[in-house]
Amino acid sequence: MLFVCIAGGSFAQVGLPTKQDSEEKYRPIYHFTPKQGWMNDPNGMVYLNGNYHLFFQHNPEKPIWGPMHWGHAISKDLIHWDEQKIALYPDSLGTIFSGSAVIDKDNTAGFGKGAMVAIFTHHNHAEEDRKTGLHQNQSLAYSLDNGGSWTKYRGNPVLPNPGIWDFRDPKVMWFEQTKSWIMTLATKDCITFYSSSDLKTWKKESEFGKQVGAHGGVWECPDLIPMQYKGSTKWVLLVSINPGGPNGGSVTQYFVGDFDGHEFRTADTKIKWLDWGPDNYAGVTWSNLGDRHLMIGWMSNWQYANVVPTNRWRSASTIPRTLALEKVGQSLYVSSTAPKEIEDAFRPLKKYSTGGNKELTIAENIPQAYSLNINKLKRQSFKVILSNEVGEELVIGYRQDKNEYYIDRAKSGEVSFNAEFTKTAFAERLSDNSTVSLNLYVDVSSVELFADGGLTAMTSLFFPKKPMTRIRIIGDQKLKFQEIAVSEFKK
Repeated sequence: MLFVCIAGGSFAQVGLPTKQDSEEKYRPIYHFTPKQGWMNDPNGMVYLNGNYHLFFQHNPEKPIWGPMHWGHAISKDLIHWDEQKIALYPDSLGTIFSGSAVIDKDNTAGFGKGAMVAIFTHHNHAEEDRKTGLHQNQSLAYSLDNGGSWTKYRGNPVLPNPGIWDFRDPKVMWFEQTKSWIMTLATKDCITFYSSSDLKTWKKESEFGKQVGAHGGVWECPDLIPMQYKGSTKWVLLVSINPGGPNGGSVTQYFVGDFDGHEFRTADTKIKWLDWGPDNYAGVTWSNLGDRHLMIGWMSNWQYANVVPTNRWRSASTIPRTLALEKVGQSLYVSSTAPKEIEDAFRPLKKYSTGGNKELTIAENIPQAYSLNINKLKRQSFKVILSNEVGEELVIGYRQDKNEYYIDRAKSGEVSFNAEFTKTAFAERLSDNSTVSLNLYVDVSSVELFADGGLTAMTSLFFPKKPMTRIRIIGDQKLKFQEIAVSEFKK
């Protein structure tokens, strides 16, 4: 009997179908998933000594949301992940909700020069049941061996709750101009900024968001990022919101403005979405990466995350994404693209450089993990159809009359677990180019779309009964393009 390694570090037998085969059939190949149990928000992402550390919200016992731990995985290439032992366990102060990690290069906290310090939310469920509103507090843990083992600070919590029901998800960064740490914290339906010189004593600086942005649900998992645009620094504030997205459920909005170490300000009141699809939430960036802005998100939606048809494990991360600022008209937008590490993990299968027909079959027997690049297609209505031998289809397309992209998974396979899952997701096209370019990354049970250089992004899960092995492109008129290429994942 032959054994093969699959994503996440587990092993499956190649031979007659087994119960484990059926439980594993939706596990992605080049996206991170836990070996078993539940995962949601990415936490504490930090880069150190050639390793990308990914911590994550984790219930190791069951594939549903439960007592939160910090799981831990490490990668050198953003593709192959080595799952580590659990980093942080629940304790007398509560379970371990979301947060961030930094490298304390100057030993400001006194834990040790170069210590890896995690700043996270302690969630006390007993206090929550008493409805005092004091159940979420911010705490510290530190590691002196590159994240291998952790010690919780004896003085926890370092930022007690002042009486705000939703008071969580600290994202911390060093602000050089004021020589202080800045904490960006989700507080109900706005963001509160705090400052500290030592990570232990925090001072409230300001609030943002009560009169701007989308407020359909609670604000979560913020991230404040300095980004360059043509030589000047702008600040981007990511804020996840649940529910309240343009297609329902969980989504991430963002604001572009200025930050002086005390206040974040923006003059742009338009609501902007980082990813318009239904399945990218709680994404934040790695720290200690210098000027590189690399983000990863949770690839699911709270509408149905606990009931998707996987049993041994639930949830994957998105691929890591490079964030950059792009200008359209008078507004700055955040683009999302696959980093070079992801691009280099694929090898070409087929290329097409001529058009002329309204329909083009790209592949008849494609592997389950591949990328599809459509370069400079004349702007027109079209759809990319992924299908299988039993007639299931996932449709990704563009409607010229509405100037919008869409993903339709109504006939994509198993959809009965949730009524919202079959709804078509739509996304505004922001680019004004006369040609359309798309990059699609498909991995067993997910598709990630980056349109027009990443100005519009969409992420969607799907659960086909058989692998989607066929790709067709159909236009409302003859297809004219510079190049269409399909590439397979190299493993």
